[in-house]
Amino acid sequence: MKSVHVVGAGLAGLSAAVALTEAGAHVTLHDSNPAAGGRCRSYYDKELGCRLDNGNHLVLSGNRDTFAYLATIGATDTMIGPDEPEFPFMDLATGERWTVRPNRGRIPWWVLAPSRAVPGARLRDFVAAALLSRAGPDTTVQQALPPGELYRRLLEPLAIAALNTPPATASARLMGAVMDESLSRGGAACRPMVPRDGLSESFVDPALAYLTAHGVTIRLGHRVGSVTVAEDRVVALDGEPVDSVVIATPAPVSSALLPGLIVPDAFESILNVHFRIDIPDAPVSFIGLLGGVAEWIFVKPGVVSITVSAGNDRAGLTSDALAQQVWSDVHTALAGSLDGAGPIPPYRVVREKRATFAATPAQDRRRPAARTAYHNLVLAGDWTATGLPATIEGAIRSGRTAASALCHPS
Repeated sequence: MKSVHVVGAGLAGLSAAVALTEAGAHVTLHDSNPAAGGRCRSYYDKELGCRLDNGNHLVLSGNRDTFAYLATIGATDTMIGPDEPEFPFMDLATGERWTVRPNRGRIPWWVLAPSRAVPGARLRDFVAAALLSRAGPDTTVQQALPPGELYRRLLEPLAIAALNTPPATASARLMGAVMDESLSRGGAACRPMVPRDGLSESFVDPALAYLTAHGVTIRLGHRVGSVTVAEDRVVALDGEPVDSVVIATPAPVSSALLPGLIVPDAFESILNVHFRIDIPDAPVSFIGLLGGVAEWIFVKPGVVSITVSAGNDRAGLTSDALAQQVWSDVHTALAGSLDGAGPIPPYRVVREKRATFAATPAQDRRRPAARTAYHNLVLAGDWTATGLPATIEGAIRSGRTAASALCHPS
């Protein structure tokens, strides 16, 4: 393997470039945008006068590919989180609060401890959740899980966050894969971790520094418009001869570059609202909400950010209306920490209209493998067949899988 061109500098492309560089390849990294990171990056917002993440992301301590990537680029210590796994929730309708605290070992005795468990949950409901990955190929999350307090107070909000798809249509198997790599492995795999400073500072900037230090050619603001193939191999990008290629662009772009490639073609949006306000004495760093519009609140220095996943049904809301609704939820959840905050602080609404593929059984079947019909071209992206939904772990895993496929051709 003389050289590899990686097309796309989101997390999948960065992950592939890092893994290929580790393997000794000469890598050229392309992206049409002037900044790397794709949907997982930070930027300075002039209107709010502060730096924002373009989305809110939790990773779990058990995300092995994510932390292997961070270790390689020297960014492990940029992630912070509690010493023990804990997930605080609040029901906005009733005012009830609880915190789920799985024990560190694999034997889940926490489900029987009132101070750790989901209030009102039944043991048999945990058994059903543990078997999600064995569900039929067309089974949805809602069909696979019995209704009850465990579903309403924990599994439903986690499913919406992880799959970015309503449980009525989301794949039970994909949710099962998430469970198998987190709760089923015990609390040691479930510590929630967030970037200390920002997404770019953890996932993007250290990767670019690593790649630059190892001689990688980085071409940001450079769009690759054509892929030339001959029989069973790729021979050129935009007319420039190439040895090997990783296509790590979003699904629609990849299918345009490779006519005939079957990819997911239905998508779900994510809505994020960032409020410019500092809450130094906030009782939580993040909290899951039930019964409102806001689903997760993330409290950061100078900013409170709210995420609404599976947001297609709120596409018609104006930014002002959405901000007012979620600020009401924030005010309720963080009551006592917002004295003197006024009716609503300055805000920015960020809409990712095609944030992820819709994690339905039908769309999951459209996800291609890393290997293609061309022996020197592989695919990477959270939309490929990673076995996971479109998450940071899935994106990074796809890049490492693509690199391995090139380094070890079948």
